[in-house]
Amino acid sequence: MRVLVLGGCGFIGSHVVDHALAAGHAVRVLSRSPDRARPPIAGVDYRLAGLDDRAALIDALQGCDAVLHVLSTSHPASAEREPVADVEGNLIGTLRLLQAMRDTGVRRLVYVSSGGAIYGPPEVVPIPESHPLRPIGSYGIVKAAIESYIATAARQGLVATVLRPANAFGPRQTGSSNPGFITTALMRLAQGTPMDLYGDGSVVRDFLAVSDLAALCLHGLEHGAGLTLNAGSGDGRSLAEVLASIERVTGKPFRLNRLPARAIDVPVSVLDTSLARDRLGWQPRQGFEDALAETWDWVRRQA
Repeated sequence: MRVLVLGGCGFIGSHVVDHALAAGHAVRVLSRSPDRARPPIAGVDYRLAGLDDRAALIDALQGCDAVLHVLSTSHPASAEREPVADVEGNLIGTLRLLQAMRDTGVRRLVYVSSGGAIYGPPEVVPIPESHPLRPIGSYGIVKAAIESYIATAARQGLVATVLRPANAFGPRQTGSSNPGFITTALMRLAQGTPMDLYGDGSVVRDFLAVSDLAALCLHGLEHGAGLTLNAGSGDGRSLAEVLASIERVTGKPFRLNRLPARAIDVPVSVLDTSLARDRLGWQPRQGFEDALAETWDWVRRQA
């Protein structure tokens, strides 16, 4: 099938492009800017525009069978600083996409939401997809609103799959794409600069290799119609434990810049991924420290 990857020049999107090509799909990319991590891939139809450019969006949808929506204009910290921009770029942008899909007759969508921000402080751990959505920051609030609009569109004929990923990490996660905790830590080690640590390091997160998330995007496209699925490792690691693993993998000690804890950080977020396993046969394949080593190799090459 011909798929349109929104955000296909970004960190997660570029890996989704790789998996879509490997699965034999024809790939078109719509992105606000070129890929900063690698040159264009032969055979991929690249279009440079944002979701606010209706003409470009309509044109990009022509002839496509499905959309893989991996585009985000914000991350949790930037969304908290600029909630209006978060709403305009992500919520309103996705509403424009849904309208354009209706107008062009494209009925299949995979949307990458958030598993870390959308649930809020959990009632149970690991967190199942049935958990109430109680986000405590703008990023998660907007993701929840987008999911609601997608559910409304699904009642009107859209065939949608929603993925709620944990904290993805891996090669091509550059500074311009919100590198996240692990890649930021590796970059600081490579540069010899201190690593910022908010709070005492006891915050627990679920980390997932980006290749495993991209694989689930393709599983969702091909077999996950109508499903909402968590995408994580199912294992929780405190930030202090992650830093210790990084020191072990790299052989380099950290210098830490300790900062006050942040109100937007949920204390524990670990996802229950049994539904993706049972319904799609998906489970993470890359071990945590193997993925760390691969990411470290990439960061060193960039440095």
